[in-house]
Formats: sequence, structure tokens, C-alpha cells
Amino acid sequence: MSETFDFIVIGSGGGSMCAALQMRAAGKSVLILEKTDLVGGTTAASGGVMWIPNNRFMKSEGIEDSAEKANAYLDAVVGDSKDAAGASRERRLAYVEQAPEMINFLVDQGIQLRRIPSWPDYYDVAGASVPGRAVVSQLFDIKKLGVWKEKLRPGFLPLPANLDEAMQLPLIKRSGKAKKVLARIIGRVLVDKITGKQRATAGQALQGQMLHAALKAGVGIRLNAAVKEIIVENDRVTGVIVGVQKISARLGVLINAGGFARNQRMLDQYIPGTSADWSSTIDADTGEMIEEGQRIGAATAQMAERIGMQISLPPGSKSLAVKPGMQNDICKPHAIVVDQTGVRYAGEACSHAEFSQRMIERNKIAPASPSWMIFDSQYLATYMLAGTMPGAKKPKSWTEEHFLRSGDTVEALAASCGLDASTLKASVERFNGFSRKGRDEDFQRGDHPYDQWTGDPLSTPSNTLGTIEKAPFFAVQILPGDVGTYGGLVTDTHARVLRADGSVIEGLYATGTSTASVMGRVEPGPGGSIGPSFTWGYVAAKHAINNVKN
Repeated sequence: MSETFDFIVIGSGGGSMCAALQMRAAGKSVLILEKTDLVGGTTAASGGVMWIPNNRFMKSEGIEDSAEKANAYLDAVVGDSKDAAGASRERRLAYVEQAPEMINFLVDQGIQLRRIPSWPDYYDVAGASVPGRAVVSQLFDIKKLGVWKEKLRPGFLPLPANLDEAMQLPLIKRSGKAKKVLARIIGRVLVDKITGKQRATAGQALQGQMLHAALKAGVGIRLNAAVKEIIVENDRVTGVIVGVQKISARLGVLINAGGFARNQRMLDQYIPGTSADWSSTIDADTGEMIEEGQRIGAATAQMAERIGMQISLPPGSKSLAVKPGMQNDICKPHAIVVDQTGVRYAGEACSHAEFSQRMIERNKIAPASPSWMIFDSQYLATYMLAGTMPGAKKPKSWTEEHFLRSGDTVEALAASCGLDASTLKASVERFNGFSRKGRDEDFQRGDHPYDQWTGDPLSTPSNTLGTIEKAPFFAVQILPGDVGTYGGLVTDTHARVLRADGSVIEGLYATGTSTASVMGRVEPGPGGSIGPSFTWGYVAAKHAINNVKN
């Protein structure tokens, strides 16, 4: 038995339902094929943040931005590289133009979005936005999905709290503002209990809204429907094989099946020294559609790149879908990160993607995977650690299984960690000197707007610098985890998949982490993968509808 649709989408992650909504708005039939039993992909389990320059919310709030400013920023941060085909200047220009249009389209479809009030771009260069370009979903009542509620992939934050509100919660013992935020969240919990709502946040809210809109628009969605083969006839992609069934596509096929962060064989081939066990992507992020694209002649690029997220693995965390991220931990006062020789090698307050990249680079010349986060009792009493709230009391298993190491002196801590005592002591003393002077002369930690934002807003005179001097001293290992790979199929400004010679594979489109990212080797700001996933899905559907061949 065979079927025919206008458009087929492989995978149900970030850009899939965006493309499907565009198709349905044009009166075209569309089918989403999801290989797992849950909808939403890694996007649903993530923060659900989209990096969207010059977006409507910035304009409505009077925040300065423009295409020119955003392009200058991407030129400075991403730049041009012959071996980063996904991040050509032409594609960057197209992204800056199309991303805000995509947001306008979603709003017109009834998707309720908002701008996070403050989340600076990650790099302090020309064109950066200090208020930030982060767009997220409003809270969404997933009970509106009816029977599909149980088919939506769970999120990481089971509270009706916006991301910017959740970021305040670690401060509740020290901040009146944070106490008010907590009261607001508790109020929502009570209202939801009384009214029968179940408001979700972050990526689950975003994908919940997208699923709700897609179902309402008449999008076909099939679960447990893994694509085995992409069909090519007369030099054009015409459909797919699912099981033994052929499903044809009149206008095209869009690949949005994720990257390969959970495929150890591909990691060993393209990003050696990394582990699938360190990833916070979903288990299905295994790259077979990238390889299927290669089979039919598609070019790939940037396969050595990933969106890093430094993590820790406390006892019991290896089975967690989302590993404890450490970026918001290591940037706080009274803490540094050193390699296995005891040397500090990077500014801890930079973005998670940049710091993880530094870990991998450092590991090529000195053992740094894992590295050690070194901190003192001031830190432990004040800040979160590996997903636990501030305070000295930690799970007993942390010490029993040697996850949390300690020592009454820095030298004793070094012995516990197998580090050279004199080297570690010198690293700590050097950082302490910088903290007392108020300037990190080695890595300029705290000099940039993002550093200050991600630090402790209640710490003075610096949000991120603070001496490591109050015993006992502590350490935990951190690893260069990820939230996805950044390399894959090469696409053009219309999201069409290309061959190595630059020619188009007619009828085949791709978006998300199945592609070589438009951001090249960096994440310019929060949402550097989800924003492009939605945008190129939107672009692909528009092109397929118009069937423009240029």
C-alpha cells in the first residue's frame, strides 16, 4: 500500500511543525514521521530558546536592533571559513532576514511567544545585543492537547515557571525579589490544581503549542514511524520508505531528525574523545538520516562541531535525560576550573558552548577531560551545585562514591583529586590575587556583559570573582557534554540539500541539527540551534510551496 502527501517531514523536533504549519496555511497536505513514541524531539526537553535577531518583541519594547547590527555580530563571531559550508555569508544573511519573519508567522498562527527580558549575546563584539535576542514560549496548558498530552515529550522543568523566573529560585534565601517570584510560581501551581490546568514551560511549552496548532491545522503525525530509506527517482527525492510502506511526496521531503550526539560510532569518527553518555539530547539523536542523506549523494560539513555543555555526573545521574549542566555553577564567585595538572585554562564565565570547546582544545595538550571544579566553603553555602540547592548538606552518596572531594587545605584537596599540590595551590593563589584586585588578568572573567549576567547578581564588587580561601575546600569533576551536534547535511539559502559539487538534490530539504549549522563553530547566543531549526523549516516549506528553482 502506498500513500501520497504534498510534503513529508522526517522527525518532530524544532522546525518540523513550523514547516507543517506553513504547508497547511497554503492548503497543502503534510505528514510528520516520528521514529519514537513521543513528539517534540530534543527541543521539547530543552530550554526551548530561539536566538532571533531584530525580532518583533525587541521592537515593541524599544530595544535597538537591526539586520545590519545582527549581521555585523555574526560576521565577527562566525566569520567565513571554507570548511564551514553551512555558515556561508549568504546563509547568515538569509537567516537574519528570515528568522524574524518566521516569528511573525508563528504569532499569526496563534503561537504565544515572549522575549526573555535579559539574556545577553555570548560574545562582546560589534553588533552584540546586551538585552539579548532570546525568544521563548509563553507558559502553555498541555491539557489542551487531549489524548496527545501523553505523547508530548516531557520537559526538564516540571513547574509553571518561566525560564527567567526559574533562574531566580537559587536566590530565595538571599533575595526578596526571588521570594516574590517563588510566591508567584506557587500561586500558579495552586491555580492549575483548582482549574485543572497543567501549564508547561520552556521547550515542552514551545513544542506543546506547536503540536496543538499542528493538530488543529490538520497536520498528519505518525509515531513509531522510522524512515528506512529516502526514495530518489529521476534524480529527484520523491518520498520515503517506512517499514515496507512507500509514502510519496509531491513537493518535497524535509529532514529534521536531529544530529548524532547519541551515536558513539559517529562520535568516534567525527568528534573523538567525546561520549554519547555525556549528551543531554534524547536517546534517538543517532544520526541515521544524516547517513541516509550521504548515501544518496548529500554533502556534509562541520561534522567535528557540537554545542557543548559542561556537565557533572553525580551518583544516579547517568540515566537522566538531561545531565546536570555546570555552566551556571562554575561562573560563580569562589570557584575555578583546572585541568588534571592543576592549571586553570579558560574564563569560567563564558558560554557553555565556548567553555566546552576550550575543554576539548585543552585536552589535546594537557589532560582536561574530565577537569576539576575547585571551590571553597563560601561557595558551597551560597550557590547551587550540580542541580542541588545552596547549602553544605549534599547527598551521602556524593562523598561515598567520591563524586564530591574535600580537604582542609588546598594541598589536601589536591591529594584527594590526584593533582599536583604546588600547581593547584599556585592556580588558586593567582586567582585569589585577581579576585582581590577585581580583574582576572589571565582570562578577563567578569569583563563582559554575559559574564556579569551569568554570575551572582547579589555579589559585590564582582558578580563572578571571589577568593577561594575558606576551608574546607571542595572539588567535583566536570566533563565536556553537549546539547547536540552542529554538523550534518549542507544546505543552501532555501534549505535545499546540496551535493559536494554544490548542485541541489531536488525535492530534499533539511533543518535543525541534521544540517551543518548556519552558526558554524559557535553558538552566538541562547537558542543558537533551535532558532535556526525553526527558521530553516519555515524557509524550506515556503520554497517547496512556491517551487522556485534557483
